[in-house]
Amino acid sequence: MPKAINDPLLLIGKIFAIILQVGMAIGAVALIIAIPTIIIAGGYVEAEIAKEAPSIDEPFPAIWIAAIMAIGLSIVAMLFVFFGKLRRIIGTVGEGDPFQPENARRLSLMAWLMLGTQLVMIPGAAIAIPLSRYADEVKKSGIEDVSFSFDGSGMDMTAWLLVVILFILARVFRHGAAMRDDLEGTV
Repeated sequence: MPKAINDPLLLIGKIFAIILQVGMAIGAVALIIAIPTIIIAGGYVEAEIAKEAPSIDEPFPAIWIAAIMAIGLSIVAMLFVFFGKLRRIIGTVGEGDPFQPENARRLSLMAWLMLGTQLVMIPGAAIAIPLSRYADEVKKSGIEDVSFSFDGSGMDMTAWLLVVILFILARVFRHGAAMRDDLEGTV
């Protein structure tokens, strides 16, 4: 059995992974509550906007806001699993035995999860455009407390690079685990 490694960097990594997982869980709970709330309260919000700015003809886009929140919920769920897999990999490194077939599978799943987060942002960007227009209409009507920012790109090249790196690392770990098994078989 490999000897456990006492490394402060691994401890910091594990703590960050736990904190981020907790943050994703809190975010998921908030979104689970917010989605039906915005749908139910949409009529109330629309009535308040109509009082403040009667010139706005468009209905309050509650369903589109709920859709953006649902996309956010799917991203938060994927990131929750991502950080859990990262925590388990850090654990095997701390135990001194990172080149396990399971870590290759974990890295591969992490790559697919990051790819998934990027792909679900595509419909999110499509939904954000009309929401941005609605927010601009509300702001033009004199309600100054409205802000909605959208740059239109939706492309995070760092995340795409991470996807590629994770797939490559999964192959490295798969190869390392196979080499370790071969070495143990010859000894």
